[in-house]
Amino acid sequence: MAEKIESLKDIKKAAKAETSTEEMVVRKAKKDKFGRSYATGRRKDAVARVWIKAGKGNITINDKTIDQYFARPVLKMIINQPFEVANRTGEFDVVCTVKGGGLSGQAGAIKHGISRALNAYEPELRECLKKAGFLTRDDRAVERKKYGRAKARRSYQFSKR
Repeated sequence: MAEKIESLKDIKKAAKAETSTEEMVVRKAKKDKFGRSYATGRRKDAVARVWIKAGKGNITINDKTIDQYFARPVLKMIINQPFEVANRTGEFDVVCTVKGGGLSGQAGAIKHGISRALNAYEPELRECLKKAGFLTRDDRAVERKKYGRAKARRSYQFSKR
């Protein structure tokens, strides 16, 4: 009986060794017939649909340039972060449509979408994008208002008399 258990353990170890070698799958780039990669980015209530392709670094958001859509330099910096981390600044043209939320949430959604699209276009960039935390959706959102409260947590002002 003990010999049988040991042999089962050996079989399981061998199976694990085989699966670990099979798990090292090489990811392929996902591009459409126009040479673009698509991804969806989300942040707060904003949803961005992002297409990237090789180009000169033009970023178009809802048929406007990045300078027209985002006036604040901080929001432009947020959008360009995935390219800087991957050392691909000025190599890709980005076309995206974004809906919902405010400008800050939309910038975060575009950043998330660009990161996912870069990962689809060049799978070898996954490691640096993942390490920077750009492939993970930031799930923080506004807490809902509760009844009997002024806001989500703030109580109405107490009056003694």
